[in-house]
Amino acid sequence: MILDHEIPEGGKIYFGELAKKKREIEQISANIFYKNSFEEMVTPIFSYNQIESMDSKKLIHLTNRENYPMNLRADSTIDIVKLMLKRIGRNSQNNRWFYIQPVYRYPSFEQHQIGAEHIGSSDLKEILEINIAIFEKLNFSPTLQLSNIAIPKKIAFELNLEISIFKNIEIRKILSLNIDWLKELLYLETIDEVKNLLPKAPNFLKEDLEKLIFLGESFKYQNLKVAPLYYTQMEYYRDLIFKFIDKNRVFARGGSYAIDNFNAVGFSIYTDELLNF
Repeated sequence: MILDHEIPEGGKIYFGELAKKKREIEQISANIFYKNSFEEMVTPIFSYNQIESMDSKKLIHLTNRENYPMNLRADSTIDIVKLMLKRIGRNSQNNRWFYIQPVYRYPSFEQHQIGAEHIGSSDLKEILEINIAIFEKLNFSPTLQLSNIAIPKKIAFELNLEISIFKNIEIRKILSLNIDWLKELLYLETIDEVKNLLPKAPNFLKEDLEKLIFLGESFKYQNLKVAPLYYTQMEYYRDLIFKFIDKNRVFARGGSYAIDNFNAVGFSIYTDELLNF
C-alpha cells in the first residue's frame, strides 16, 4: 500500500532550512562560475543523447510520440557537450558552461548536482581549482584523490587482463600476479611515492605516471592522495581524473574526457552529499 503523502524511493524533498542551505550552496557555486567566465546551461529533462553513451541499465527509458527511444537525463556532461557541438555552437562562442540540476537513474534515483564543463580544453588544473574554490567557500576540506584512468587500461591491455579486475578493485587478483611495480602502484598514496616508482615502472606507463605527477605538483592542496589504479565507471574519461571524498563518501568527481572525439574537462559536485554531511 502506498500512502498519499509518500515520496517514491530515491526521490528528494527540500524545505525550510535544508532548502535554504541548498540554495546558498548553489548561489555560492554560481558566483564562482560567473567569476571564471562560465555561463549557465539548463538541459532538457528528456534526452536522446544518452541511449548510446551510457550503460542502458542505468537509464530510465521512455519513448516520444513516434515511439522513438529516449531517457530521463542521467548525465549532464553528455548532453551539454552534444548540445553545444550540434545545436548551440552556431549561436554561441562560449565554451565554458555550468549547470545546477538533478539527474535521474534507474529505477528511481534522483541526484542533484552542480557542475562545469570547459569544452575544447585539456587544462584539468583550471577546472580542479574551481572545484576547490567552491569547497573552500563552503569551509569544506575533503580528501582529494588524483588518478589516471589510462594506467589501469594500459596495464589490462599489456598484461592481457580483464579490465573488470580494476573496475571491481579485485586486490587478490592483482597481488596474485606477483609483479613488484604493480604491488607498489596498488598501495602508494603520495606524489613522492609515484616519483620514486617511476624509474622501476614499465615504459608503457611512464608517460601517464608523469602526467599524474605533473598535475599533483601544479597546485597546492593539503589533503591530497593519489590512486593510480582507480578505475571510474564513466566510460568517457580518457586519462586524468579526480574525486573528493570524506568518510568513504564521494562529494565531487571530474576529469579529462572525450565525447564524440571532442576533448573537454569538467566536474560534478553532489549537492545532496553536501547537505547530509
